[in-house]
Amino acid sequence: MSQLTIRSLAELEQHEGQELGASEYHRITQEQINSFAAATLDFQWIHTDAERAKTESPFQATIAHGYLTLALLPHLWSQIATLENLKMQVNYEIEALRFNQAVVVDSEVRLLAKLLSVRNLRGTAKARIEVILEIKGNKKPAFTGIVTFLYHFTE
Repeated sequence: MSQLTIRSLAELEQHEGQELGASEYHRITQEQINSFAAATLDFQWIHTDAERAKTESPFQATIAHGYLTLALLPHLWSQIATLENLKMQVNYEIEALRFNQAVVVDSEVRLLAKLLSVRNLRGTAKARIEVILEIKGNKKPAFTGIVTFLYHFTE
């Protein structure tokens, strides 16, 4: 899998409207779910109680927090594109985020990304990226949405 490298606002603009690629698959483990629960103080049983989930959950297993899957976005995005010559990157906005399908423990997910638009805001790139988190072997994605990053390039 080749990774895209972008070194400037001009290079970023060249990819406007294009599919940028897919990340590697990432397995969601119970340990990761439990760590996320501890970090966010969200210990809902459907995420953390494997025994209860086997009998009471419609998924018959624990599921990842929706926000855990969203929190993987920076890690998975970095596998698709490397942005160099940055002073700073800012998470700016999430639009139309929809959690479409629960991610059952031990599922593998990957990110697909398309650069919808790039706007030059006095030298800062405002990049809107359509994101889809696929679940391996599942027709419905875990989530879909549009994220906006602000990139402050050194050049």
